[in-house]
Amino acid sequence: MTATPSVETALPLVSERLHHAVARRLAMAIVGGELPAGHVFPAEVEHAERLGVSRSVLREAFRVLTSKGMVSSRPKAGTRVNARKSWNLLDPDVLAWQIQCGASDEFLRDLFELRLVVEPQAAEMAALRRDERQLTDMANALETMERCTLATDKGRAADIRFHELVLEATRNELMQALSTSISTAIASTTAIKSRVQDSPRDPMPEHHALYRCIAEGNAKQARKAMVALIDLAHSDTRVALRR
Repeated sequence: MTATPSVETALPLVSERLHHAVARRLAMAIVGGELPAGHVFPAEVEHAERLGVSRSVLREAFRVLTSKGMVSSRPKAGTRVNARKSWNLLDPDVLAWQIQCGASDEFLRDLFELRLVVEPQAAEMAALRRDERQLTDMANALETMERCTLATDKGRAADIRFHELVLEATRNELMQALSTSISTAIASTTAIKSRVQDSPRDPMPEHHALYRCIAEGNAKQARKAMVALIDLAHSDTRVALRR
Protein backbone atom coordinates (compact mmCIF):
# COMPACT_ATOMS: atom_id res chain seq x y z
CA MET A 1 0.00 0.00 0.00
CA THR A 2 1.07 3.60 -0.60
CA ALA A 3 2.63 5.33 2.39
CA THR A 4 0.63 8.20 3.81
CA PRO A 5 2.29 11.62 3.33
CA SER A 6 3.82 13.36 6.31
CA VAL A 7 1.05 15.98 6.48
CA GLU A 8 -0.97 13.50 8.53
CA THR A 9 1.56 13.67 11.34
CA ALA A 10 2.66 17.26 10.78
CA LEU A 11 -0.66 18.97 11.46
CA PRO A 12 -1.75 19.28 15.11
CA LEU A 13 -5.24 18.23 16.13
CA VAL A 14 -7.55 21.16 16.70
CA SER A 15 -9.68 21.51 19.80
CA GLU A 16 -12.82 19.65 18.76
CA ARG A 17 -14.19 16.12 19.00
CA LEU A 18 -11.25 13.91 18.18
CA HIS A 19 -12.70 12.00 15.25
CA HIS A 20 -13.84 15.25 13.62
CA ALA A 21 -10.35 16.66 14.08
CA VAL A 22 -8.85 13.57 12.42
CA ALA A 23 -11.42 13.77 9.61
CA ARG A 24 -10.55 17.43 9.03
CA ARG A 25 -6.83 16.66 9.00
CA LEU A 26 -7.26 13.93 6.38
CA ALA A 27 -9.73 16.01 4.37
CA MET A 28 -7.34 18.95 4.16
CA ALA A 29 -4.63 16.61 2.84
CA ILE A 30 -7.09 15.25 0.26
CA VAL A 31 -8.33 18.66 -0.85
CA GLY A 32 -4.77 19.99 -0.96
CA GLY A 33 -3.72 17.16 -3.28
CA GLU A 34 -1.28 15.51 -0.90
CA LEU A 35 -3.55 12.47 -0.81
CA PRO A 36 -4.63 12.19 -4.46
CA ALA A 37 -7.55 10.26 -5.92
CA GLY A 38 -6.83 6.56 -5.73
CA HIS A 39 -4.53 6.85 -2.72
CA VAL A 40 -4.94 3.80 -0.47
CA PHE A 41 -4.55 4.36 3.24
CA PRO A 42 -2.40 2.07 5.39
CA ALA A 43 -3.94 -0.78 7.37
CA GLU A 44 -6.11 0.42 10.23
CA VAL A 45 -3.75 -0.52 13.07
CA GLU A 46 -0.73 1.08 11.40
CA HIS A 47 -2.64 4.18 10.37
CA ALA A 48 -4.14 4.75 13.83
CA GLU A 49 -0.71 4.42 15.42
CA ARG A 50 0.77 6.87 12.93
CA LEU A 51 -1.90 9.42 13.79
CA GLY A 52 -1.67 8.75 17.51
CA VAL A 53 -5.35 7.88 17.90
CA SER A 54 -7.38 4.75 18.61
CA ARG A 55 -8.76 2.55 15.85
CA SER A 56 -12.31 3.52 16.82
CA VAL A 57 -11.49 7.22 16.37
CA LEU A 58 -9.97 6.53 12.96
CA ARG A 59 -13.01 4.50 11.93
CA GLU A 60 -15.33 7.34 12.95
CA ALA A 61 -13.19 9.83 11.02
CA PHE A 62 -13.44 7.68 7.90
CA ARG A 63 -17.21 7.43 8.38
CA VAL A 64 -17.36 11.23 8.30
CA LEU A 65 -15.34 11.39 5.07
CA THR A 66 -17.31 8.51 3.54
CA SER A 67 -20.58 10.36 4.21
CA LYS A 68 -19.16 13.31 2.25
CA GLY A 69 -18.07 11.10 -0.66
CA MET A 70 -14.38 11.81 -0.17
CA VAL A 71 -13.29 8.23 0.59
CA SER A 72 -14.72 4.76 0.15
CA SER A 73 -13.92 1.37 1.64
CA ARG A 74 -14.19 -2.14 0.30
CA PRO A 75 -13.45 -5.44 2.03
CA LYS A 76 -9.83 -6.53 1.50
CA ALA A 77 -9.23 -3.45 -0.70
CA GLY A 78 -8.89 -0.93 2.12
CA THR A 79 -9.96 2.69 2.20
CA ARG A 80 -9.06 4.90 -0.73
CA VAL A 81 -9.50 8.52 -1.77
CA ASN A 82 -12.34 9.09 -4.25
CA ALA A 83 -12.14 11.24 -7.35
CA ARG A 84 -13.41 14.78 -6.84
CA LYS A 85 -16.54 14.08 -8.89
CA SER A 86 -17.71 11.76 -6.10
CA TRP A 87 -17.42 14.37 -3.35
CA ASN A 88 -20.48 16.10 -1.93
CA LEU A 89 -19.28 19.50 -3.05
CA LEU A 90 -22.20 21.34 -1.44
CA ASP A 91 -21.51 19.85 1.97
CA PRO A 92 -20.61 22.79 4.26
CA ASP A 93 -17.47 21.08 5.57
CA VAL A 94 -16.27 20.18 2.07
CA LEU A 95 -16.85 23.77 0.95
CA ALA A 96 -15.00 25.18 3.94
CA TRP A 97 -12.07 22.77 3.56
CA GLN A 98 -11.62 23.73 -0.08
CA ILE A 99 -11.57 27.42 0.71
CA GLN A 100 -9.21 26.92 3.64
CA CYS A 101 -6.82 25.05 1.35
CA GLY A 102 -6.66 28.04 -0.99
CA ALA A 103 -9.51 28.45 -3.43
CA SER A 104 -8.58 28.58 -7.11
CA ASP A 105 -10.09 31.14 -9.48
CA GLU A 106 -12.14 28.34 -11.02
CA PHE A 107 -13.51 27.22 -7.66
CA LEU A 108 -14.43 30.79 -6.69
CA ARG A 109 -16.11 31.25 -10.07
CA ASP A 110 -18.19 28.11 -9.48
CA LEU A 111 -19.01 29.20 -5.93
CA PHE A 112 -20.26 32.63 -6.95
CA GLU A 113 -22.10 31.21 -9.95
CA LEU A 114 -23.98 28.97 -7.51
CA ARG A 115 -24.90 32.02 -5.47
CA LEU A 116 -26.06 33.78 -8.63
CA VAL A 117 -28.31 30.85 -9.49
CA VAL A 118 -29.91 30.65 -6.04
CA GLU A 119 -29.90 34.00 -4.28
CA PRO A 120 -31.33 36.41 -6.88
CA GLN A 121 -34.34 34.12 -7.30
CA ALA A 122 -34.60 33.89 -3.52
CA ALA A 123 -34.54 37.69 -3.23
CA GLU A 124 -37.33 37.98 -5.80
CA MET A 125 -39.46 35.44 -3.95
CA ALA A 126 -38.67 37.02 -0.58
CA ALA A 127 -39.95 40.38 -1.79
CA LEU A 128 -43.32 38.76 -2.49
CA ARG A 129 -43.57 36.41 0.49
CA ARG A 130 -41.73 37.98 3.46
CA ASP A 131 -43.59 38.80 6.64
CA GLU A 132 -43.12 41.63 9.12
CA ARG A 133 -41.12 39.51 11.56
CA GLN A 134 -38.64 38.61 8.85
CA LEU A 135 -38.30 42.24 7.79
CA THR A 136 -37.65 43.25 11.39
CA ASP A 137 -35.03 40.52 11.77
CA MET A 138 -33.36 41.57 8.49
CA ALA A 139 -33.23 45.18 9.66
CA ASN A 140 -31.73 44.11 12.99
CA ALA A 141 -29.11 42.02 11.20
CA LEU A 142 -28.14 44.98 9.02
CA GLU A 143 -27.90 47.24 12.06
CA THR A 144 -25.54 44.76 13.73
CA MET A 145 -23.47 44.45 10.55
CA GLU A 146 -23.08 48.21 10.36
CA ARG A 147 -22.31 48.65 14.04
CA CYS A 148 -19.87 45.77 14.42
CA THR A 149 -18.50 45.61 10.82
CA LEU A 150 -17.47 42.47 8.99
CA ALA A 151 -14.09 42.59 10.72
CA THR A 152 -15.75 41.05 13.79
CA ASP A 153 -17.32 37.67 14.42
CA LYS A 154 -20.57 39.34 15.46
CA GLY A 155 -20.73 41.40 12.27
CA ARG A 156 -20.02 38.39 10.08
CA ALA A 157 -22.67 36.35 11.91
CA ALA A 158 -25.19 39.12 11.25
CA ASP A 159 -24.29 39.08 7.54
CA ILE A 160 -24.92 35.35 7.38
CA ARG A 161 -28.19 35.77 9.30
CA PHE A 162 -29.39 38.40 6.81
CA HIS A 163 -28.83 36.06 3.87
CA GLU A 164 -30.44 33.15 5.75
CA LEU A 165 -33.51 35.31 6.35
CA VAL A 166 -33.78 36.04 2.62
CA LEU A 167 -33.86 32.31 1.92
CA GLU A 168 -36.27 31.74 4.80
CA ALA A 169 -38.62 34.40 3.41
CA THR A 170 -39.00 32.45 0.15
CA ARG A 171 -41.15 29.96 2.10
CA ASN A 172 -39.67 27.29 -0.17
CA GLU A 173 -38.34 24.34 1.85
CA LEU A 174 -36.07 23.05 -0.90
CA MET A 175 -34.47 26.44 -1.40
CA GLN A 176 -34.06 26.82 2.34
CA ALA A 177 -32.21 23.49 2.35
CA LEU A 178 -29.39 25.25 0.50
CA SER A 179 -29.07 27.81 3.27
CA THR A 180 -26.22 26.09 5.11
CA SER A 181 -24.12 25.76 1.97
CA ILE A 182 -24.77 29.37 0.96
CA SER A 183 -23.95 30.53 4.49
CA THR A 184 -20.68 28.59 4.43
CA ALA A 185 -19.74 30.19 1.11
CA ILE A 186 -20.50 33.69 2.45
CA ALA A 187 -18.68 33.10 5.75
CA SER A 188 -15.58 31.68 4.09
CA THR A 189 -15.16 34.35 1.43
CA THR A 190 -15.91 37.15 3.92
CA ALA A 191 -13.22 35.78 6.21
CA ILE A 192 -10.76 35.81 3.31
CA LYS A 193 -11.51 39.45 2.57
CA SER A 194 -11.28 40.51 6.21
CA ARG A 195 -8.02 38.64 6.74
CA VAL A 196 -6.23 39.87 3.62
CA GLN A 197 -7.48 43.40 3.10
CA ASP A 198 -6.55 46.27 5.43
CA SER A 199 -9.46 48.41 4.24
CA PRO A 200 -12.09 46.23 2.57
CA ARG A 201 -14.91 47.89 0.63
CA ASP A 202 -17.98 48.77 2.69
CA PRO A 203 -20.70 46.26 1.65
CA MET A 204 -23.53 48.00 3.50
CA PRO A 205 -24.94 50.13 0.64
CA GLU A 206 -25.72 47.01 -1.44
CA HIS A 207 -27.23 45.22 1.57
CA HIS A 208 -29.42 48.21 2.42
CA ALA A 209 -30.53 48.51 -1.22
CA LEU A 210 -31.52 44.84 -1.23
CA TYR A 211 -33.41 45.21 2.03
CA ARG A 212 -35.36 48.21 0.72
CA CYS A 213 -36.46 46.30 -2.39
CA ILE A 214 -37.62 43.34 -0.29
CA ALA A 215 -39.40 45.60 2.19
CA GLU A 216 -41.17 47.45 -0.63
CA GLY A 217 -42.21 44.19 -2.29
CA ASN A 218 -40.33 45.09 -5.48
CA ALA A 219 -39.42 41.61 -6.72
CA LYS A 220 -37.72 42.65 -9.96
CA GLN A 221 -35.46 45.19 -8.27
CA ALA A 222 -34.74 42.77 -5.40
CA ARG A 223 -33.34 40.31 -7.94
CA LYS A 224 -31.16 43.02 -9.49
CA ALA A 225 -29.96 44.20 -6.09
CA MET A 226 -28.90 40.69 -5.11
CA VAL A 227 -27.03 40.21 -8.40
CA ALA A 228 -25.16 43.47 -7.81
CA LEU A 229 -24.32 42.45 -4.23
CA ILE A 230 -22.94 39.05 -5.30
CA ASP A 231 -20.98 40.45 -8.25
CA LEU A 232 -19.26 42.98 -5.99
CA ALA A 233 -18.52 40.31 -3.37
CA HIS A 234 -16.91 38.14 -6.05
CA SER A 235 -14.80 41.04 -7.26
CA ASP A 236 -13.75 41.87 -3.69
CA THR A 237 -12.70 38.27 -3.07
CA ARG A 238 -10.57 38.12 -6.22
CA VAL A 239 -8.87 41.39 -5.28
CA ALA A 240 -8.22 40.17 -1.73
CA LEU A 241 -6.67 36.92 -2.92
CA ARG A 242 -4.28 38.75 -5.26
CA ARG A 243 -2.75 40.72 -2.37
